[in-house]
Amino acid sequence: MEALGGNVAFWGWKRPEIRSPKRPFSSKSKSSDSTAEATGGYRFPLKQAVTAASLALTGDTIAQLSDRWRKQKQSLSGSSDTCKDIMSSIISHHDWLRALRMTSYGFLLYGPGSYAWYKYLDHCLPHQTAQNIMLKVLLNQIVLGPCVIAVVFAWNNLWLGKLSELPNKYQKDALPTLFYGFRFWIPVSMLNFWVVPLQARVAFMSTGSIFWNFFLSSTMSK
Repeated sequence: MEALGGNVAFWGWKRPEIRSPKRPFSSKSKSSDSTAEATGGYRFPLKQAVTAASLALTGDTIAQLSDRWRKQKQSLSGSSDTCKDIMSSIISHHDWLRALRMTSYGFLLYGPGSYAWYKYLDHCLPHQTAQNIMLKVLLNQIVLGPCVIAVVFAWNNLWLGKLSELPNKYQKDALPTLFYGFRFWIPVSMLNFWVVPLQARVAFMSTGSIFWNFFLSSTMSK
């Protein structure tokens, strides 16, 4: 809707002689949208949620395939038909429940949550200055980063019925995962806030998450 609103405003400026008779209706429509947002109206960001879910699934699939390929290659190193046996084992032993956990996390939590976060940052820091970009990157690392790790660990343990083990999981893996992520996400976040428009930020960060989810999914499954 934001993209559509932007186009309407652009057309109205470009061709005033055509759009001028409809200005009252356009203003009313825009006013209605603003009123809906002001009164707490919420629209689920379906596109961002689907994008995050599909890329979370991709990252987890890569992590699973890589792990099983390595293990099967070692165990079947003496076989005369190694590749065939490895591929058969990889396909038949895929953990679909684990894949569903990561996909549902991307769809229900990461996609909508990160999109709302990026909108909030743009609202608070609207100007594309170097200072604002660096502040967004900093906030992304010290606020969003820990939240993502805390939520995804909790989501995973909830599905596994191991919430009682969550404090130990945090103590063992949360900080190493966060600090490891700084090396990857700081440069990615700088590109995200510097050149990527708001509507595409979830897709851009989720694309980067293919590599991150490979590491994160492997970490949670230890």
